[in-house]
Amino acid sequence: MTHMQDKITEKSPSLSHEGDSETEGHCCQSGASVPLIFCFDSQRKATATCSLLTPLQTFQDSRGGPEKDETGIFMEDLKPSPANSSPLTPLGFLDRAATVYGDCPSVVYGDTVYTWSQTRSRCLRVASSLAAAGFGRGDVVSVVAPNVPAMYELQFAVPMSGAILNCINTRLDRRTVSVILRHAESKLVFVDHQFRSLVLDAVSLFPPTDHRPILVLIASDDEEEEAGDGQKGLKELSSWADFNSTYESMVDRGDPGFQWVRPLSEWTPMVLNYTSGTTSSPKGVVHCHRGLFMIVVDTLIDWPVPKQPVYLWTLPMFHSNGWTFPWGIAAVGGTNVCLRKFDGPAIYHLIERHGVTHMCGAPVVLNMLSGGSGNGDKPLKAPVQILTAGAPPPAAVLHRTESLGFTVSHGYGLTETAGLVVSCAWKPQWNRLPADERARLKARQGVRTVSFAEVEVVDPKSGVPVKRDGSTLGEIVLRGACIMLGYLKDPAGTAKCMDPSGWFYTGDVGVMHPDGYLEIKDRSKDVIISGGENLSSVEVESVLYTHPAVNEAAVVARPDEYWGETPCAFVSLKAETGRACPTEKEIIAFCRAKMPHYMVPKTIVFKDELPKTSTGKIQKYVLREIAKSMGSPKSRI
Repeated sequence: MTHMQDKITEKSPSLSHEGDSETEGHCCQSGASVPLIFCFDSQRKATATCSLLTPLQTFQDSRGGPEKDETGIFMEDLKPSPANSSPLTPLGFLDRAATVYGDCPSVVYGDTVYTWSQTRSRCLRVASSLAAAGFGRGDVVSVVAPNVPAMYELQFAVPMSGAILNCINTRLDRRTVSVILRHAESKLVFVDHQFRSLVLDAVSLFPPTDHRPILVLIASDDEEEEAGDGQKGLKELSSWADFNSTYESMVDRGDPGFQWVRPLSEWTPMVLNYTSGTTSSPKGVVHCHRGLFMIVVDTLIDWPVPKQPVYLWTLPMFHSNGWTFPWGIAAVGGTNVCLRKFDGPAIYHLIERHGVTHMCGAPVVLNMLSGGSGNGDKPLKAPVQILTAGAPPPAAVLHRTESLGFTVSHGYGLTETAGLVVSCAWKPQWNRLPADERARLKARQGVRTVSFAEVEVVDPKSGVPVKRDGSTLGEIVLRGACIMLGYLKDPAGTAKCMDPSGWFYTGDVGVMHPDGYLEIKDRSKDVIISGGENLSSVEVESVLYTHPAVNEAAVVARPDEYWGETPCAFVSLKAETGRACPTEKEIIAFCRAKMPHYMVPKTIVFKDELPKTSTGKIQKYVLREIAKSMGSPKSRI
């Protein structure tokens, strides 16, 4: 088995008293106006005592101090019990959805439509088949699939069997997939037919002595028909020889009355996710039932999401379980519109066809929607709520997206938080500001979500909070219920980011604004130190995105013999802009007119497309290696 296991507030009166004196104020502890006695000494320092407490204090003093009464003794006898401490888990949302929204659509995929009753039945059947095959508590079951119905169902079915769900990034190469499967000690892998070769190649890299996982094929419709015609068994189909079963056959033979396996504790691991690899080394992040329940409810409240939305799956479910929305959409009885792959035209088509109300995605999705493809820059017929995170979205991209009719909400989270724990809570008075200023404010990550405990920006050496001036850089630290249990088989890595003081250190660099709103400036590895100045690559990128010809931009450090490091910008250009492509000198001149000269990129590298993870995050470690190999510039601009 895998190794996972008050203070009184008062409105002070005028302090114009000379010498010792008393006066009255108001206590807000009970919500009523209560007289306070203020005592001022000769240094005009004030202390306040609630007048209602004075008789009690006199009573206690007469008896030689406070004593517990019978009520206090009885209070101590009230303890947690099975009736009031049932383990929290998001899996129960499916049962409720089937009861409340049973005949309503749950999953739509092309012409296929399931209701919530059907989805629950299918999930229980798969969970039953897994349990009957001997998979259960502590076993890791992996999935390599795009956003198809089976991928959605497995978010429930695998943990309902007691096993731990591991969704693998489909854009990874075979070596990385192999490393993940071995590190997770995966016992079974559900493989979508599109990624058959990827997984088979990954398993072929296992050492001879390593246990190989059982493979189950999520077949195409045509393949399912071929296997189901009664003429051939699975093993007789040459292309399926390495697979033990198909997903639909597990649905067919499963028990719809299966009693799903509830967690023994809410701290029981439920999912294992690997970080996206923007810093090159994915780590196995373990989340428990309790943490996932908390982040699901928190996200539904914070966005907010109404009952029965129509949700378009433009965010990969393998990325932090789609920010927990598979369970969240079940909680509100929504419709999940699934799609295998997407681009601008596909998104606009599905929005119109299904009346999509909500969707999520990285800033690259916003760029896709607002880049002139798909809808011909025509506004939407009805507003669509879109939640973005994953990388700080450029203000220019936010502005373009909202001008088309999308209502953009922005937040911040990590694989280690299972979803978004910071959101840019919008204030009504901001609606009166100019569009550019609104976009700048919305580009900030914001404040902690409703149920999350604390967010701070601290000096990484002293741990002391930085000034709330919007310019002093520090490391972002978090504390809350949905923080991961830890990194799988990496106690040193867990201890490094889980500070004894109770903070989770993110490795992200940010600032805290005077209004208490957080803004990310960089990953700690992406801060450029040029001539002793700390330089935020995100700030440089935000300026580059305002250039009319720039489609994508990423800034990294390039070695410099004189400055130590200088900004190097990798840029892709928009197609068919109707103007000549800008040169390196023109881009640099554009930047010099809009930012301090020490921040201006000294090198511009044009590329057709920038390397990205599956969730649209630009892989800066790849670009850093390219910039490093370029060496120091021969001349300085």
